[in-house]
Amino acid sequence: MPEAVSARSNELSRTFGPHLAAVERRTTDALAASGFSGLLVHSGSLLEVFQDDRTYPFQVNAPFKVWVPVEDAPDSFVWFAPGARPRLILLQPRDYWYKSAQTPQGYWVESFDIRPVAERALARAQLPKDLSGAAYIGEPFPELASWGLKATNPAALMRRLDYARAVKTPYELACLREASRLGALGHRAAAEAFRGGASEFEIELAFLEACGMREQELPYNPIIALNEGGAVLHYQVLAKRPPAEVHSLLIDAGVQSGGYACDITRTHAREDADFAALIDRMDRMQLSLCAGIRAGVDWREVQLRAHALTGALLREADITLCSAEEAVDTGVTRVFLPHGIGHLLGLEVHDVGGFMRSPEGGDIPRPEGHPYLRLTRVLEEGFVVTMEPGIYFIDQLLEEARGDARGQRINWTRVGELSKFGGIRVEDDLAVTRTGCENLTRDAFAALPR
Repeated sequence: MPEAVSARSNELSRTFGPHLAAVERRTTDALAASGFSGLLVHSGSLLEVFQDDRTYPFQVNAPFKVWVPVEDAPDSFVWFAPGARPRLILLQPRDYWYKSAQTPQGYWVESFDIRPVAERALARAQLPKDLSGAAYIGEPFPELASWGLKATNPAALMRRLDYARAVKTPYELACLREASRLGALGHRAAAEAFRGGASEFEIELAFLEACGMREQELPYNPIIALNEGGAVLHYQVLAKRPPAEVHSLLIDAGVQSGGYACDITRTHAREDADFAALIDRMDRMQLSLCAGIRAGVDWREVQLRAHALTGALLREADITLCSAEEAVDTGVTRVFLPHGIGHLLGLEVHDVGGFMRSPEGGDIPRPEGHPYLRLTRVLEEGFVVTMEPGIYFIDQLLEEARGDARGQRINWTRVGELSKFGGIRVEDDLAVTRTGCENLTRDAFAALPR
């Protein structure tokens, strides 16, 4: 086994036990506060395509993944009662049409009482006879009603569990670092394919091959946009042929490891030195935002600072005709940066709990004029967040601005010159510390073999 692989395996083995203990502790506290004696968590079910007997690719539920790093086990369960060893009830049907879930191996299995079942309905026999004090988290299924549980997806319990998920354990950070390592490999291969003249589809294939992943194993479908496609924030097309003239690539693509996702975006210029310089300016702006991250920072202030810096960038690039302050005050920066500056990251790409004021209740509102911000909490040590400033030349937003007073503050000639590039986004994943942050993404790129 290569030394680096062995070191990663040892770290997972060393940190999983304390991670599971932390999950048990916060679940025990949440159950007690919410009035439940036990918790049954469902991995999720296969969803059939309408009027067909095939299913969509399976995606495991995040509340299940926090317990076990098993991602291809539909209709399986974790049962937890405080003070007892957690139980994994693993569906392993006898089937010659599809391959059943494998019996788990590895660093975490000794922590669980693993019980295979051939049918989902048989899972009931592997649970306590009396479930009248227990809560269930997951999608309801027909036979669930007869199992005698106290509540399904109780909001108060789920809120407490979701709130706590924002702080990552050392095990979770190890998984996130490995996801970042794989993501950096994929991004490097994608950039090389772009420089070689590949289509969007071919760039995705290069990314997947370098990561060693199938598309359905990724945490989200990659955004791979050439030229003007970069102005579509969640661009979903993978053109099979490159355009006649290739100007730019915006790639937003991530990988997951142990169920934990990375979320990385990079923008590349083909030959245009002016656009390359603008990317470099955005990169430096992004790093300055990263440098301000530490425990105790209000994320809403990060959003507002990002717009102040965007106003300065737009003026320096001759895209706007007014001061940075005026661009912010009049909403001009929102024409070019319409999305939030980042979000929580972990078991889900846009992880839960971003607005919660406390585990007991209440939400923290977004700043006025920033409806798409996905995080409003004060950062704590152990949070993992994305930092993703950008500027875009979006026809819809530009047309709206042209029709009102904002249009007088925009250099339309310059916008016309830059629109063929679509936009720029630079995104890193940051693990918040007491005094700063660990840049998981930059560290992963820096560690790539030459």
